[in-house]
Amino acid sequence: MAWLYLGVAGLLEVVWATFMKESAGFTKLVPTLLMAVAMFGSFWLLAAAMRTLPLGTAYAIWTGIGAIGAFVVGILFMHEPATAGRLVSAALLVAGMVGLKLTSGH
Repeated sequence: MAWLYLGVAGLLEVVWATFMKESAGFTKLVPTLLMAVAMFGSFWLLAAAMRTLPLGTAYAIWTGIGAIGAFVVGILFMHEPATAGRLVSAALLVAGMVGLKLTSGH
């Protein structure tokens, strides 16, 4: 169950990061509120996952899901560049996350 919590926490991190961008520096009320709700949920689920998962593994996976998710949202919806260097770098992040998952012992 901890891995499920962690996965959803990571997805909520993507949501809050996206709404943080959309809030225009917290000047737009609705995106700011959505960001806060998603942020609370993300942290709460991360804490629940950390009850059983190692700190380093849980935190790295959580931030990795957020980073890769925000990267994908940026490319697909915000017209950010998808250069070879950025794609290779993102692939390295994913490889590191898979390595942590495979060696976590949980």
